[in-house]
Amino acid sequence: MYRFLLSRQWVILTLVALVLIPVMIELGFWQFHRHERRVAQNALIADNLAARPVPVEELTSPGHTVPRADYWRHVTATGTFDTAHEVVVRRRTSSDDRVGVHVLSPLVLKDGRVVMVNRGWIEAAGDQRSYPHVPPAPKGEVTVTGRLMADETTGASGIKDLKGLPDRQVMLINSKQQAALQGRTVLGGYLEQTGPEPAGDAPELIPDPDHDSIGAHMAYAVQWWLFSAGVPVGWFILARREKRDREAAAGAADAPEGTPAPTGATA
Repeated sequence: MYRFLLSRQWVILTLVALVLIPVMIELGFWQFHRHERRVAQNALIADNLAARPVPVEELTSPGHTVPRADYWRHVTATGTFDTAHEVVVRRRTSSDDRVGVHVLSPLVLKDGRVVMVNRGWIEAAGDQRSYPHVPPAPKGEVTVTGRLMADETTGASGIKDLKGLPDRQVMLINSKQQAALQGRTVLGGYLEQTGPEPAGDAPELIPDPDHDSIGAHMAYAVQWWLFSAGVPVGWFILARREKRDREAAAGAADAPEGTPAPTGATA
């Protein structure tokens, strides 16, 4: 009675089931690895935020690519803000998802080199073309504390580096781009300022990155694995049901004509 499994319909159904099982298992592992990466990143963020601040010159230099192990490390930089070469970074959101700009200011160190400081978020100009009103940076020598971040690129961030922008407006925070614009030596990466607090609460300092949430990747992984286990179970149930239906049909066909219906049956 299982010869029906060799029919075209059942061969196709079986092949589909055989394909779905490894695909779902692989999707489960994909989500599981995403869970592992999220857990590892949360641990890295927590450790680096808790680490003692060090001078920025110890972790980066001109042309240096900040490694992932140093992301979010607290660093200090002492120098003077150069507001003449200050720019704003377009299409950035605040902590409550308002769209505006980030203020990117060069901090000139004592040796003449520059480190770029993201001073925080402000509202954009109303027409999106004009340079917005930027709260002034502290005058004179100042020591800035911040989180060290890697240069932004289109490949890593997904942000397209648009051309033809208004003067003093950029899309990406990139030390090489700033070195070319300013004609000066700029340290690789940049600082997200955490101190000192700005006067008048503007710009809004960028909050610490979330390192408590792990997302639902592990739950998705378990779901895919359960789906993969359900495929053969579902195939077996369908096959048993098909066999039972065929047996019932064969029994009805073999019954002699005129056989009385079972007691209680209706015509």
